[in-house]
Amino acid sequence: MNAPAPPAETLRAALAGLLDGLPPRQAAQAVERLIASYRGATPTDAPILRDRADVAAYAAYRMPATFEAVRSALEAFARAAPGWVPGSHTDVGGGTGAAAWAVSATWGGERPVTVLDWAEPALALGREIAAADPALRDVRWQRSRIGAALTLESTDLVTVSYVLNELTVPDRTALVDAAAAAARAVVIVEPGTPAGYARVIEARDRLVGAGFHVAAPCPHSAACPIAPGTDWCHFSARVSRSSLHRQVKGGSLAYEDEKFSYVAAARFPVTPAPSRVVRRPQIRKGQVLLDLCETEPSLHRTTVTKRHGDLYKAARDADWGDAWPPEP
Repeated sequence: MNAPAPPAETLRAALAGLLDGLPPRQAAQAVERLIASYRGATPTDAPILRDRADVAAYAAYRMPATFEAVRSALEAFARAAPGWVPGSHTDVGGGTGAAAWAVSATWGGERPVTVLDWAEPALALGREIAAADPALRDVRWQRSRIGAALTLESTDLVTVSYVLNELTVPDRTALVDAAAAAARAVVIVEPGTPAGYARVIEARDRLVGAGFHVAAPCPHSAACPIAPGTDWCHFSARVSRSSLHRQVKGGSLAYEDEKFSYVAAARFPVTPAPSRVVRRPQIRKGQVLLDLCETEPSLHRTTVTKRHGDLYKAARDADWGDAWPPEP
Protein backbone atom coordinates (compact mmCIF):
# COMPACT_ATOMS: atom_id res chain seq x y z
CA MET A 1 0.00 0.00 0.00
CA ASN A 2 1.44 3.37 -1.02
CA ALA A 3 2.05 5.95 1.71
CA PRO A 4 -0.01 9.12 1.39
CA ALA A 5 1.70 12.06 -0.27
CA PRO A 6 3.04 14.78 2.05
CA PRO A 7 0.60 17.70 2.56
CA ALA A 8 2.80 20.06 0.52
CA GLU A 9 2.65 17.79 -2.54
CA THR A 10 -1.07 17.13 -2.08
CA LEU A 11 -1.75 20.86 -1.85
CA ARG A 12 0.29 21.61 -4.98
CA ALA A 13 -1.62 18.96 -6.91
CA ALA A 14 -4.99 20.30 -5.70
CA LEU A 15 -4.06 23.86 -6.64
CA ALA A 16 -2.86 22.81 -10.07
CA GLY A 17 -6.40 21.84 -11.01
CA LEU A 18 -8.02 25.08 -9.87
CA LEU A 19 -7.47 27.06 -13.04
CA ASP A 20 -8.83 24.51 -15.50
CA GLY A 21 -11.16 26.37 -17.84
CA LEU A 22 -9.97 29.80 -16.73
CA PRO A 23 -7.97 31.52 -19.51
CA PRO A 24 -4.39 32.15 -18.32
CA ARG A 25 -4.55 35.87 -19.09
CA GLN A 26 -7.79 36.23 -17.13
CA ALA A 27 -6.20 34.45 -14.15
CA ALA A 28 -3.14 36.70 -14.33
CA GLN A 29 -5.29 39.86 -14.52
CA ALA A 30 -7.30 38.73 -11.49
CA VAL A 31 -4.11 38.14 -9.51
CA GLU A 32 -2.65 41.51 -10.52
CA ARG A 33 -5.82 43.32 -9.43
CA LEU A 34 -5.97 41.44 -6.14
CA ILE A 35 -2.30 42.12 -5.40
CA ALA A 36 -3.00 45.83 -5.88
CA SER A 37 -5.93 45.58 -3.44
CA TYR A 38 -3.87 43.75 -0.82
CA ARG A 39 -1.05 46.29 -1.10
CA GLY A 40 -3.42 49.20 -0.61
CA ALA A 41 -2.72 51.41 2.38
CA THR A 42 -6.35 51.59 3.52
CA PRO A 43 -7.72 48.63 5.52
CA THR A 44 -11.00 47.33 4.21
CA ASP A 45 -14.16 46.25 6.01
CA ALA A 46 -15.33 44.15 3.06
CA PRO A 47 -13.94 40.92 1.58
CA ILE A 48 -11.35 41.46 -1.15
CA LEU A 49 -12.03 38.05 -2.72
CA ARG A 50 -15.43 38.42 -4.36
CA ASP A 51 -16.19 35.30 -6.41
CA ARG A 52 -14.84 31.89 -7.32
CA ALA A 53 -12.71 33.16 -10.21
CA ASP A 54 -11.04 35.66 -7.88
CA VAL A 55 -10.48 33.04 -5.22
CA ALA A 56 -9.24 30.34 -7.60
CA ALA A 57 -6.70 32.67 -9.20
CA TYR A 58 -5.47 34.10 -5.95
CA ALA A 59 -5.36 30.71 -4.16
CA ALA A 60 -3.28 29.21 -6.97
CA TYR A 61 -0.96 32.19 -6.76
CA ARG A 62 -0.73 32.84 -3.00
CA MET A 63 -1.54 29.62 -1.11
CA PRO A 64 1.89 27.99 -1.69
CA ALA A 65 3.70 31.03 -0.30
CA THR A 66 1.37 31.36 2.70
CA PHE A 67 1.67 27.64 3.37
CA GLU A 68 5.49 27.72 3.35
CA ALA A 69 5.73 30.83 5.53
CA VAL A 70 3.27 29.50 8.10
CA ARG A 71 4.88 26.07 8.07
CA SER A 72 8.28 27.66 8.75
CA ALA A 73 6.86 29.53 11.73
CA LEU A 74 5.08 26.43 13.03
CA GLU A 75 8.21 24.28 12.72
CA ALA A 76 10.18 26.83 14.76
CA PHE A 77 7.41 26.77 17.36
CA ALA A 78 7.37 22.95 17.40
CA ARG A 79 11.12 22.86 18.10
CA ALA A 80 10.60 25.21 21.06
CA ALA A 81 7.75 23.06 22.40
CA PRO A 82 8.88 19.46 21.78
CA GLY A 83 6.25 16.91 22.65
CA TRP A 84 3.37 19.36 22.45
CA VAL A 85 0.80 18.64 19.75
CA PRO A 86 -2.27 20.84 19.30
CA GLY A 87 -5.47 18.94 19.96
CA SER A 88 -7.54 21.59 18.19
CA HIS A 89 -6.88 24.49 15.83
CA THR A 90 -8.69 27.67 14.83
CA ASP A 91 -7.45 29.67 11.83
CA VAL A 92 -8.70 33.24 11.94
CA GLY A 93 -9.09 34.92 8.55
CA GLY A 94 -7.93 31.67 7.03
CA GLY A 95 -9.48 32.12 3.59
CA THR A 96 -8.84 28.98 1.58
CA GLY A 97 -7.08 27.25 4.48
CA ALA A 98 -3.31 27.49 3.88
CA ALA A 99 -2.59 27.53 7.63
CA ALA A 100 -4.74 24.44 8.21
CA TRP A 101 -2.58 22.62 5.66
CA ALA A 102 0.57 23.94 7.37
CA VAL A 103 -0.56 22.68 10.78
CA SER A 104 -1.31 19.27 9.27
CA ALA A 105 2.16 19.23 7.68
CA THR A 106 3.83 20.15 10.99
CA TRP A 107 2.09 17.78 13.41
CA GLY A 108 0.15 15.30 11.29
CA GLY A 109 -2.90 13.41 12.44
CA GLU A 110 -6.48 14.62 12.67
CA ARG A 111 -7.85 17.26 15.04
CA PRO A 112 -10.90 19.55 15.17
CA VAL A 113 -10.14 22.51 12.88
CA THR A 114 -12.20 25.65 12.33
CA VAL A 115 -11.39 28.15 9.57
CA LEU A 116 -13.01 31.56 10.01
CA ASP A 117 -13.25 34.08 7.18
CA TRP A 118 -15.69 36.69 5.98
CA ALA A 119 -15.41 35.73 2.28
CA GLU A 120 -17.81 32.89 1.53
CA PRO A 121 -16.21 32.14 -1.89
CA ALA A 122 -12.85 31.62 -0.16
CA LEU A 123 -14.35 29.24 2.40
CA ALA A 124 -16.16 27.29 -0.32
CA LEU A 125 -12.97 26.86 -2.32
CA GLY A 126 -11.03 25.98 0.81
CA ARG A 127 -13.51 23.17 1.50
CA GLU A 128 -13.10 21.96 -2.08
CA ILE A 129 -9.29 21.93 -1.88
CA ALA A 130 -9.26 20.28 1.57
CA ALA A 131 -11.11 17.28 0.18
CA ALA A 132 -7.75 16.19 -1.25
CA ASP A 133 -6.33 15.56 2.25
CA PRO A 134 -8.12 13.03 4.52
CA ALA A 135 -6.81 14.83 7.63
CA LEU A 136 -8.72 17.97 6.57
CA ARG A 137 -11.99 16.39 5.48
CA ASP A 138 -13.84 17.41 8.65
CA VAL A 139 -12.65 21.03 8.86
CA ARG A 140 -15.43 23.44 9.80
CA TRP A 141 -15.50 26.36 7.35
CA GLN A 142 -17.34 29.20 9.05
CA ARG A 143 -18.20 32.66 7.78
CA SER A 144 -17.34 35.27 10.39
CA ARG A 145 -16.65 38.99 10.57
CA ILE A 146 -12.99 39.38 11.56
CA GLY A 147 -12.69 42.34 13.89
CA ALA A 148 -13.86 43.81 17.18
CA ALA A 149 -17.01 41.65 17.30
CA LEU A 150 -15.05 38.39 16.90
CA THR A 151 -15.52 35.75 19.59
CA LEU A 152 -13.46 32.57 19.64
CA GLU A 153 -14.14 29.25 21.32
CA SER A 154 -11.40 27.73 23.47
CA THR A 155 -8.80 25.93 21.37
CA ASP A 156 -5.22 24.73 21.65
CA LEU A 157 -3.84 26.72 18.72
CA VAL A 158 -4.90 29.91 16.94
CA THR A 159 -3.18 30.93 13.71
CA VAL A 160 -3.53 34.38 12.14
CA SER A 161 -1.68 34.67 8.84
CA TYR A 162 -1.59 37.67 6.49
CA VAL A 163 -4.70 39.10 8.15
CA LEU A 164 -3.63 41.98 10.41
CA ASN A 165 -2.67 44.11 7.40
CA GLU A 166 -6.33 44.08 6.30
CA LEU A 167 -7.65 45.41 9.61
CA THR A 168 -7.94 48.76 11.34
CA VAL A 169 -5.87 49.24 14.50
CA PRO A 170 -8.85 48.67 16.87
CA ASP A 171 -9.81 45.49 14.98
CA ARG A 172 -6.20 44.23 15.08
CA THR A 173 -6.07 44.78 18.82
CA ALA A 174 -9.40 43.02 19.35
CA LEU A 175 -8.35 40.06 17.23
CA VAL A 176 -5.06 39.52 19.08
CA ASP A 177 -6.79 39.84 22.45
CA ALA A 178 -9.47 37.34 21.40
CA ALA A 179 -6.82 34.88 20.26
CA ALA A 180 -4.92 35.28 23.53
CA ALA A 181 -8.08 34.68 25.56
CA ALA A 182 -9.08 31.57 23.61
CA ALA A 183 -5.85 29.69 22.90
CA ARG A 184 -2.96 27.94 24.60
CA ALA A 185 -0.71 28.89 21.67
CA VAL A 186 -0.90 31.67 19.08
CA VAL A 187 1.09 31.96 15.84
CA ILE A 188 0.85 35.19 13.83
CA VAL A 189 2.45 35.65 10.40
CA GLU A 190 2.63 38.87 8.40
CA PRO A 191 4.50 40.02 5.26
CA GLY A 192 8.23 40.50 5.81
CA THR A 193 8.11 44.26 5.40
CA PRO A 194 8.78 47.03 7.92
CA ALA A 195 5.02 47.51 8.30
CA GLY A 196 4.42 43.77 8.67
CA TYR A 197 7.14 43.53 11.32
CA ALA A 198 5.60 46.49 13.19
CA ARG A 199 2.23 44.72 13.29
CA VAL A 200 3.90 41.53 14.55
CA ILE A 201 5.72 43.44 17.30
CA GLU A 202 2.46 45.11 18.30
CA ALA A 203 0.79 41.69 18.54
CA ARG A 204 3.81 40.18 20.33
CA ASP A 205 3.65 42.88 23.01
CA ARG A 206 -0.04 42.16 23.61
CA LEU A 207 0.56 38.41 23.84
CA VAL A 208 3.40 38.86 26.34
CA GLY A 209 1.22 41.27 28.30
CA ALA A 210 -1.47 38.57 28.42
CA GLY A 211 0.96 36.11 30.02
CA PHE A 212 2.30 34.31 26.94
CA HIS A 213 5.91 33.14 26.53
CA VAL A 214 7.55 33.79 23.15
CA ALA A 215 8.67 30.50 21.59
CA ALA A 216 9.98 31.81 18.26
CA PRO A 217 11.62 33.48 16.54
CA CYS A 218 12.90 35.44 19.56
CA PRO A 219 15.18 33.73 22.10
CA HIS A 220 13.43 35.73 24.84
CA SER A 221 10.15 37.41 25.77
CA ALA A 222 11.73 40.80 26.51
CA ALA A 223 11.44 43.82 24.23
CA CYS A 224 12.81 43.45 20.71
CA PRO A 225 16.40 44.83 20.60
CA ILE A 226 15.87 46.41 17.18
CA ALA A 227 15.54 50.18 17.57
CA PRO A 228 12.21 51.23 16.03
CA GLY A 229 12.62 52.52 12.49
CA THR A 230 16.21 51.27 12.06
CA ASP A 231 15.56 47.75 10.79
CA TRP A 232 12.99 44.98 10.86
CA CYS A 233 13.08 41.29 11.73
CA HIS A 234 11.95 39.00 8.94
CA PHE A 235 12.75 35.62 7.43
CA SER A 236 12.50 33.77 4.13
CA ALA A 237 10.79 30.60 2.89
CA ARG A 238 11.54 28.99 -0.47
CA VAL A 239 8.44 28.50 -2.64
CA SER A 240 8.13 26.54 -5.89
CA ARG A 241 6.76 28.79 -8.64
CA SER A 242 3.87 27.72 -10.83
CA SER A 243 3.37 28.83 -14.41
CA LEU A 244 0.89 31.40 -13.07
CA HIS A 245 3.64 32.84 -10.83
CA ARG A 246 5.98 33.14 -13.78
CA GLN A 247 3.30 34.74 -15.95
CA VAL A 248 2.36 37.35 -13.33
CA LYS A 249 5.88 38.20 -12.19
CA GLY A 250 7.86 37.49 -15.33
CA GLY A 251 11.15 35.64 -15.23
CA SER A 252 11.79 31.93 -15.45
CA LEU A 253 13.11 30.82 -12.05
CA ALA A 254 11.46 27.68 -10.69
CA TYR A 255 11.23 29.20 -7.21
CA GLU A 256 10.90 32.43 -5.28
CA ASP A 257 11.58 33.40 -1.68
CA GLU A 258 8.65 34.51 0.46
CA LYS A 259 9.68 37.09 3.05
CA PHE A 260 7.66 37.03 6.26
CA SER A 261 7.66 38.19 9.88
CA TYR A 262 6.11 36.14 12.66
CA VAL A 263 5.67 35.48 16.35
CA ALA A 264 4.81 32.17 18.00
CA ALA A 265 3.87 32.25 21.69
CA ALA A 266 2.34 29.94 24.28
CA ARG A 267 0.78 30.04 27.73
CA PHE A 268 2.79 26.96 28.75
CA PRO A 269 6.60 26.75 29.25
CA VAL A 270 8.63 26.72 26.04
CA THR A 271 12.33 26.39 25.25
CA PRO A 272 13.21 29.04 22.69
CA ALA A 273 16.46 28.90 20.73
CA PRO A 274 19.58 30.16 22.57
CA SER A 275 19.96 32.57 19.66
CA ARG A 276 18.59 32.84 16.13
CA VAL A 277 20.17 33.69 12.78
CA VAL A 278 18.38 36.87 11.71
CA ARG A 279 20.14 37.56 8.42
CA ARG A 280 21.33 35.40 5.56
CA PRO A 281 24.72 33.96 6.67
CA GLN A 282 27.73 35.41 4.87
CA ILE A 283 30.09 32.65 3.78
CA ARG A 284 33.64 33.84 3.14
CA LYS A 285 36.95 32.08 2.70
CA GLY A 286 37.55 30.10 5.88
CA GLN A 287 34.83 31.84 7.89
CA VAL A 288 31.09 32.38 8.23
CA LEU A 289 29.53 35.58 9.57
CA LEU A 290 26.30 35.05 11.51
CA ASP A 291 24.00 37.86 12.62
CA LEU A 292 22.26 36.64 15.77
CA CYS A 293 19.45 37.73 18.05
CA GLU A 294 20.51 36.53 21.50
CA THR A 295 18.91 35.80 24.85
CA GLU A 296 20.15 38.93 26.66
CA PRO A 297 18.35 40.39 24.52
CA SER A 298 20.81 41.82 22.00
CA LEU A 299 21.85 41.71 18.38
CA HIS A 300 25.36 40.39 17.75
CA ARG A 301 27.52 39.34 14.81
CA THR A 302 29.69 36.31 15.43
CA THR A 303 32.42 34.89 13.20
CA VAL A 304 32.83 31.13 12.97
CA THR A 305 36.11 29.95 11.43
CA LYS A 306 37.68 26.65 10.47
CA ARG A 307 39.33 26.57 13.89
CA HIS A 308 35.88 25.89 15.34
CA GLY A 309 35.81 22.45 13.68
CA ASP A 310 32.32 20.93 13.59
CA LEU A 311 30.77 24.25 14.52
CA TYR A 312 32.27 25.76 11.35
CA LYS A 313 30.69 22.99 9.28
CA ALA A 314 27.37 23.69 10.96
CA ALA A 315 27.73 27.42 10.28
CA ARG A 316 28.29 26.76 6.58
CA ASP A 317 25.03 24.80 6.56
CA ALA A 318 23.12 27.33 8.68
CA ASP A 319 20.24 29.16 7.09
CA TRP A 320 18.43 32.40 7.74
CA GLY A 321 16.00 31.80 10.61
CA ASP A 322 17.80 28.79 12.09
CA ALA A 323 18.45 28.37 15.79
CA TRP A 324 22.09 28.77 16.83
CA PRO A 325 24.08 26.89 17.90
CA PRO A 326 22.55 23.80 16.32
CA GLU A 327 21.22 21.08 18.58
CA PRO A 328 23.73 18.25 19.18
